[in-house]
Amino acid sequence: MTVRHPREKTLLATIFVLNAIEFLQAGMIAFGAGPIMGEIGASPEEFTLATVVYAVVAIAAISKQGWLVERLGWRGFIISSVVVFVAGAAICGTSNDFHQFLVGRAVMGMGGAAFMTSARLLITLMPPGPRRFTGIKSFASALAIGNALAPWLAAQSVAHDSWTAIFVILAAAAMLAGLLATQCLPSTTVPLDQRSDAHPVAFFALLGGCALSLYALQRATYDFYGNALPLLATWALGAAAIAYFVRHQHGHPRPYLVLNRLRQPRYLTGLLLFTVCYLVLGANNYMLPVLTQRALGFGWEVVGGVQGAGLVAALIVFWIMAHILPKYPSPKKFYVAGFLSLALCGALLSRLSGEADLWLHVMPAVAAYGAFIILVMATTAIQAFASLQQDEQAFAHGQQLKNMLSQFGLAAGVAGAALGLQWRTGEHYAVLTGRFAHGDAVFDQALAQLSTAFAASHGAQAPQVALGQLVQQLNQQAALLASLDYFGFLVVFALVGAAAMLGQRVLK
Repeated sequence: MTVRHPREKTLLATIFVLNAIEFLQAGMIAFGAGPIMGEIGASPEEFTLATVVYAVVAIAAISKQGWLVERLGWRGFIISSVVVFVAGAAICGTSNDFHQFLVGRAVMGMGGAAFMTSARLLITLMPPGPRRFTGIKSFASALAIGNALAPWLAAQSVAHDSWTAIFVILAAAAMLAGLLATQCLPSTTVPLDQRSDAHPVAFFALLGGCALSLYALQRATYDFYGNALPLLATWALGAAAIAYFVRHQHGHPRPYLVLNRLRQPRYLTGLLLFTVCYLVLGANNYMLPVLTQRALGFGWEVVGGVQGAGLVAALIVFWIMAHILPKYPSPKKFYVAGFLSLALCGALLSRLSGEADLWLHVMPAVAAYGAFIILVMATTAIQAFASLQQDEQAFAHGQQLKNMLSQFGLAAGVAGAALGLQWRTGEHYAVLTGRFAHGDAVFDQALAQLSTAFAASHGAQAPQVALGQLVQQLNQQAALLASLDYFGFLVVFALVGAAAMLGQRVLK
């Protein structure tokens, strides 16, 4: 007879909602970045800073999760996290300026950062055996569904002039998770003599190190060539602080992260793969709306629908994987197929033109990207922690470390994409403006045609309106070419990843 958790359905629902929130909030806020910036009067640089602040606070919060669970119990920890997260969402949703929004994102990071880690660790509350795989299905399904719903929900909010609905949805999902948690999670705490130490110096070294490293990366997005030396020095100082944290925790007899038991090739390789995946996730979450909305000029509502529909492929791929895994568990085929799917995504998007059809040309590429997310991330989730299954504490701390790096990867992906977009847009803009002048036959002909078209409605102002239209087209063309460059780079990156996974011998 199969042993079950006494509140299994409620526990599975808790796991699902907690994990879905993580991907909902990352996807919705990245997708709605443009409208949010407009509403709170923030520049792209300031919005990227908010992403960095969220990541820094999130990394710090995840690092202390085990320490807090020992003292609050699972139920108390989740409920406390939900309260803080909802408060942060309320601050963001009522923001009138960037500084209020920044505070809100920091509070959201403090409360919600550990939701995904918690969701994965709650699976271990289920009795060992086949039922735990049901928990993994719930966890992975939340990843796929959260990713797919995020752009659609954000697009609906923006299209109906209600960007604050993004934070209302997140707060409502968090309150649902808190309600479910009260019904199924234990409230027991760890005895005083078995609790890990606080290590305040190491904690603040981690916090400061992440802040300095990510701040240097964020500033490099906008001012690397003007301040290269100070930025490199800032990054080096941050890296030194993080190295101190790692050394301190590695050698301490009662650490709050047992890093010395995580030095296993299988786990470390998986950690690297997870970081790569989150880099891609952050960069693509930033670049897909740039391509479809800014460069191709489609409305938010249709863009969100297409992106959401494409990402549903991730759920379909996972359920196919779930049927294949028991009979053919070797991971190499999933890794290679995943990176080839990412290469296909880049190849399809790097060939777009201004006349592209979203459903015909973009949706299949987004579906291939969704397949990559599941094929690589779900496979790594199974493979990387296989050697830690018998060590409950190392397994939990391994999950924490993985999700700390995921926050770093997401922020770095957004910053890197923004840096690349700025660089390539500037290059293309410089070339395009070389022909944007009187005396160029194509420019003069286009200006004359548009002036004639606007003459009836704008009279003497027709030439100025026509010139403004051409400037808009110029900016749009530069953004399109820069986006195509990014997705062309993604093809090369993915092919290198496929070759590396085909040749590796650790995850097998």
